Amino acid sequence: MSDAILSNREGGILTLTFHRLDKKNAITRAMYTALAQALEEAATDDTVRVAVIQGDPTCFTAGNDLADFLSNPPDMSPGAEPAPVVRFLNILRDFPKPLIAAVAGPAVGIGTTLLLHCDLVYAGDNAGFSLPFVNLGLCPEAGSSLLLPQIVGYQRAAEKLLFGEPFSAEDAQEMGLVNRVLPPTEVNAYAQAQAAKLAAKPATSLRVSKALMRQSNTEALHAVMLAELQQFGALLRGPATKEAISAVMEKRKPDFSKC
Repeated sequence: MSDAILSNREGGILTLTFHRLDKKNAITRAMYTALAQALEEAATDDTVRVAVIQGDPTCFTAGNDLADFLSNPPDMSPGAEPAPVVRFLNILRDFPKPLIAAVAGPAVGIGTTLLLHCDLVYAGDNAGFSLPFVNLGLCPEAGSSLLLPQIVGYQRAAEKLLFGEPFSAEDAQEMGLVNRVLPPTEVNAYAQAQAAKLAAKPATSLRVSKALMRQSNTEALHAVMLAELQQFGALLRGPATKEAISAVMEKRKPDFSKC
């Protein structure tokens, strides 16, 4: 388990906590591996009945660690061994038990798209969500091109995905992305209390209910996530992403006029 991901099992609840606050909980390959491994094990462990993903009251996650991402770009070519981020997204998509997210502070990129796979999302009133893929010369990932329009409606999804501008916890709740907004210092505890309620219910009934609610989307979601990964991999090597990343590193505005 990565030191930047804390794992705790208690009362039938697996809690995974982003623990890299000095880097705004930016996610590295090692962190993706730790998250994937923990969820894969929990999926078949009868002692785990519910899983919770949380951060700090001041920050959920800033998304991918850019330096780590550049030094270890994921191989998304057909037939390649799944990169740690892909492994994480696959188990997130297929996790059979209730999955809860507690979000406070920034939730950038995959910090927002992972929420689309959670069954319940609780947010602090300081939460800030953003999907800046287009602004990085990339495209939606984690099935967000399918799931976000389903949850919030096409026009709202288009606004969030095409502009990539941040939006608030209140906006997220109004759109249906978030179940409840709370003071930041109460979010993790509230998510734990809700998880405890679920852990006390019949485990088989919970799993069957979740499977039934999601079954109509299963085939389409697998296909969309594969298509997203292929396009993401191609765009990752393109000029727009190179320009966007250079601009970030050089602390300037990107110039996409030739991209």
